[in-house]
Amino acid sequence: MTGSLPAGVERQQFDGDERLATRGQSVYGEPTDGEWRAWDIRRSKLGAMLDRRMETGLTGGETVLYLGAAAGTTVSHVADFAGPTYAVEFAARPVRDLLTVADSRPNLFVLLKDARKPETYAHVVEPVDVIVQDVATRGQARVANTNRRFLKPNGRLLTVVKARSEDVTADPTDVFETFRSQLEGYEILDTERLDPLHDDHLAVVARPTR
Repeated sequence: MTGSLPAGVERQQFDGDERLATRGQSVYGEPTDGEWRAWDIRRSKLGAMLDRRMETGLTGGETVLYLGAAAGTTVSHVADFAGPTYAVEFAARPVRDLLTVADSRPNLFVLLKDARKPETYAHVVEPVDVIVQDVATRGQARVANTNRRFLKPNGRLLTVVKARSEDVTADPTDVFETFRSQLEGYEILDTERLDPLHDDHLAVVARPTR
């Protein structure tokens, strides 16, 4: 499958290299050129998915639920091209940085919550077009399953399965197969390993079936 970039994401030249970029305030020391900021795909699994032209279904302007936002490296780029973006992060320290990122992005809403407990933020999050899941925890399929409630019927789940977070001793291929078997209420549309940019990571695009 060959996907196009969403509106608001373009390939721009930075120091002679063509890189993905969005318009917005710099967050993590990335190169900038005028209003454009480079998207470091070595630090962003979603960036790597877009760079490899996976069919993410992103077109720009979507409402997004981002699970595992950390300090905002990737979700800042998402908020640059998306509509309302709910950023869920469990750890208090990165949330402080994330709040700074949100200062210049009025569409970015920071939630100090646990992605494994969506009932704690269900009263805040509206139905979304896209769930981006980037969590380093056991039970990554369970996180996707329990957050499906927020996804519109024609929405997309964009997740990256981190094999070492599930089981550091298991063969990553086995971990990925287990994830596929445990994903409930979704149809998987596309998968791709992100090596060597992100070792032992599998990118998955899925849509809800109910």
